[in-house]
Amino acid sequence: MSTGTTARLSRIGTDGTYLIVPMDHGITIGAVQGLKDIESTIDAITTGGADAVLTQKGIAPRVHPNKNGAGYIVHLNGSTAIGPDEAEKRLTGTVKEAIRVGADAVSFHINVGSQYEPDQLTELADVTSEAAEYGMPVLAMAYARGPGIDEHDAESLGHAVRLAEELGADVVKTSYSGDAESFQHVVESTRLPVVIAGGSRGSDRETIEMVRGTIDAGGSGVSMGRSIFQHEDPEAITRAVAAVLHDDASVDEALKRAGLAVEA
Repeated sequence: MSTGTTARLSRIGTDGTYLIVPMDHGITIGAVQGLKDIESTIDAITTGGADAVLTQKGIAPRVHPNKNGAGYIVHLNGSTAIGPDEAEKRLTGTVKEAIRVGADAVSFHINVGSQYEPDQLTELADVTSEAAEYGMPVLAMAYARGPGIDEHDAESLGHAVRLAEELGADVVKTSYSGDAESFQHVVESTRLPVVIAGGSRGSDRETIEMVRGTIDAGGSGVSMGRSIFQHEDPEAITRAVAAVLHDDASVDEALKRAGLAVEA
């Protein structure tokens, strides 16, 4: 890993843990709650302790004035929920474009096991090659998604994260397998830092229990979007996640610190 890559990784994490909030969903599902006034949301989550925010390149001017010193990641592919097939992610940017808009890292989504895997695999390999030339870290969003595939199966997730390492990524994001015991296999399938997706929003306790389970399994954090930016209090839920990731807090302690209900 180059000096530049190492330096930039430190800008999107804290001591090897990552609290990333992706807000590239506007291209996928539109300007939903939390994304219309994205400036206020970015200010809230970075005040709450987010290490980095993630958007498509066109949102960069709305990110930088509001991120309170946090890192910035530009996502390089996408699709829409109203298009023919949301799984068919297409290129939306390049590493050079990400550098021009002030990114500290880039990210790329691949659906391992889908009919689009071959093209996405090639494109991810191209992205990591170009990124290496500039010392730019790559977050691979590697999901197990395709016909007959359980998106939360630990074996399939382990394959997905290993693929990301094989193709040259620096950090890998994938789905949570449901519990710390099974997720340990996912983490052990690669030497990359593994962070989890949040998926559809659950209760505050469910969100923090996922984060706690990830850390207990040896994971390195979260890249959690809707569970955070669609929350009634994005700053508070970010603060609860940060308490687990950065201070090793228990679920109840994290919820209490953030002023969220601790009832089971």
